[in-house]
Amino acid sequence: MQQREFIGLEDQFGAHNYKPLDVVLSRGEGVWVWDVDGNKYLDCLAAYSAVNQGHCHPEIMQAMVKQAEKLTLTSRAFRNDQLGPFYKELCELTNSHKVLPMNSGAEAVETAIKTVRKWGYTVKGVPQDKAEIIVCDDNFHGRTISIVSFSTDENARAGFGPFTPGFKLVPFDDAAALEAAITENTVAFLVEPIQGEAGVMIPPEGYLKEARTICDRHNVVLILDEIQTGLGRTGKLLAEEYEGIEADLTIIGKALSGGFYPVSAVLSNTEVMDVLQPGEHGSTFGGNPLACAVSRAALKVLFDEKLIENSYEQGKYFLGELRKISDPRIKEIRGRGLMVAIEFHPEVGGARAYCNKLKEQGVLAKDTHENIIRFAPPLVIKREEVDQILAAIKQVLAAS
Repeated sequence: MQQREFIGLEDQFGAHNYKPLDVVLSRGEGVWVWDVDGNKYLDCLAAYSAVNQGHCHPEIMQAMVKQAEKLTLTSRAFRNDQLGPFYKELCELTNSHKVLPMNSGAEAVETAIKTVRKWGYTVKGVPQDKAEIIVCDDNFHGRTISIVSFSTDENARAGFGPFTPGFKLVPFDDAAALEAAITENTVAFLVEPIQGEAGVMIPPEGYLKEARTICDRHNVVLILDEIQTGLGRTGKLLAEEYEGIEADLTIIGKALSGGFYPVSAVLSNTEVMDVLQPGEHGSTFGGNPLACAVSRAALKVLFDEKLIENSYEQGKYFLGELRKISDPRIKEIRGRGLMVAIEFHPEVGGARAYCNKLKEQGVLAKDTHENIIRFAPPLVIKREEVDQILAAIKQVLAAS
C-alpha cells in the first residue's frame, strides 16, 4: 500500500481527534524512522519524549520478549516477581519513598489528584469535599474530564462540560500569585517544571525553589508533572534537580518504558502515599510484570549509556548553534537539554508549514500554538545528527 492509501484508511475509519503530519512510518531505529515508501527521517519528537532511549532499543526489546515469554499480566490480585525490584530500583534512582504504578500519564495525574485529596481530608484536616488544588495557566497534564477541567486551552475544553470542581488557576512562573491563592483548603500545587505543550516555557531561575518554600510554609503538597521533562529529557534525571529541590509527589511516564509499553508512575513520600488503603485505587494493568521488566531495562539503559549526560551536552550544543541563527521572523529560541523550541513572531505564524518543509529535508518535528516548533530528539542522538537538524532548519529558513 502507498502512503495515501494508509492515510485514507485512517480518515475513513478513525476518529479525527489528531492532525498528524502526512508521513506514514513503518520502522524505527535509534533517532531514525522510515516511512512505508522507504524514506528516512530524523525523529525530533521522540513520541513526546516517550522514546528517549531511541526507537526499538535492543536491550529493552530483549527484556520485553524475555518477560513476554514467561508472564505478562497477573492483575494486582496476585503478586509478581518484577514489581518489588521495579519499586526498589525506581525509588533508589529518584530518592523516593513509595511508587504507585499506572499506565498512561493522564492516569498518573488522576492518581496524584486522588491521593492528595485523600491526604487533605485524612491528614491536613480539610473539610470533606472542599479540597483545592492549584494549577497553572497554559498547563498540559492530559485529556481526561478532570484534567481538562483545569485546562486553559479552550480547544481541549469546548463541548466537554460539565467540569470537575476543586481547581484554582494561577499564572505560571508567578510565586506571589501562588501564595496569594492558597487557602486553608489548599491541598496541593500541581505544576510542570517546564511547560512542554505550551511551547517549552521555562520559568525563571528560583521559581520552583520558591514554590517549594511556599508549599512547606502552608503545608501544601508540591506535585511536579515530569512526564515530559523527566528521565533525562532536560539533561538531568528529573528537571527539579536544576533547582535543587524535591517534590512531594512526582509524576513520570513516557520514557519510563522507552516507548515499548504504556507505563507511568507516581513517586511519593511515605506520608502522602500511605493515605491510600486497599481497594481505594488501582489498575488492572498497572504494575504488571511485563511493564515492570520493560521499565527496569529502560531505566538501566538511561544510565548505562549515559543518555542523561548526552542530553545535556548535545542540548547545550544544539541550543547554542540555534541561537547563532539571525532571522527576523524568530522571536525566541529556548530550551533545556534536548527540549528545545523555536518561537516565531505571531504575525509570522506558520509553524506547521515549517514542519512540513522540515519533513521534506528529512527531519520530523512538531508544531504547537501556531507559531512554535518543538525539537525533542531521542537522547541517543550524536553530534553529527544534531548538525543534520541544524542544516535542515537553516535550509528551510533560507528557502522560505
